[in-house]
Amino acid sequence: MGVTVRHRISLEGAVCVVTGGGSGIGRASARRLAREGAHVYVCDLDGQTAESVAGAIRADGGRAEHRAIDVCDDQLVESLAQEVHDRHGAIDVLLNNAGIGHAGAVQHTTADDWCRVIDINLLGVAHGCHAFAPFMIEQERPAVIINTASQAGLVPVARMAPYVASKFGVVGLSLALNAELAPQGVRVVALCPGVVDTGIIAATTLSGVDEGVRESAQTFYSDRGVSADRVAEDVVRAVSRPRLVVHSPSSQVLAPALLQRLSPSLMQHFSRLAPRVIGLDPSTSRHGSKDPA
Repeated sequence: MGVTVRHRISLEGAVCVVTGGGSGIGRASARRLAREGAHVYVCDLDGQTAESVAGAIRADGGRAEHRAIDVCDDQLVESLAQEVHDRHGAIDVLLNNAGIGHAGAVQHTTADDWCRVIDINLLGVAHGCHAFAPFMIEQERPAVIINTASQAGLVPVARMAPYVASKFGVVGLSLALNAELAPQGVRVVALCPGVVDTGIIAATTLSGVDEGVRESAQTFYSDRGVSADRVAEDVVRAVSRPRLVVHSPSSQVLAPALLQRLSPSLMQHFSRLAPRVIGLDPSTSRHGSKDPA
């Protein structure tokens, strides 16, 4: 109970920074945090989308501003942390949400593909934690860092090795940092969304397959995915309720995560089937394409 009280954060008047805030889960979370009374910094590689989201928040009566930020640039992220701290004296919530998708057989995945996914999805999160955590430790009120991982950070999926590696890394990083920082007043949470109906498939790099696979996967995400607003609700709850890993939604993510922990060998069967179910297996796309020889 002592830990719960110590880490309780009110979003009314809180200072929140959201990376990848120009679209999808980041956009929905930024708007949801603002509705709770937070002052939100909407950060995105695409400055125009970040500006649009911040403008929509202000139009709804909220407080927001935008920044164009590449999370792969550690110096830019450090400058952002310094700026926010200097202006407000404290940073209550950091949502490290920026990320990209990647799918494809390993033989068609290049070294550049691996580096790009790890740089953005894992090191981008590390840069955010490295830049903001020192200020959060020193301030006189508790703070929380929420790192967007994925169901694929708890459960392996065939044909998605770089993405899975990056998201497993985010989960591990979050758990290790929480063990280190929670006694100093900074909670760290791994947010693990399942299938969410956002634009991630449209922007996902597909290695060694044609666009028919993208169309099949987009259809699956549209038909079966929860809304980004649903995940944003879990983001808000994670601020006030101490949890190490957030399964969002639990109806999608919890059972596979438990199976992976109880029987990794059995989970391998489902991991092999997952690309076919999602539509990322070329042999099952509506165009019937195959991996190139």
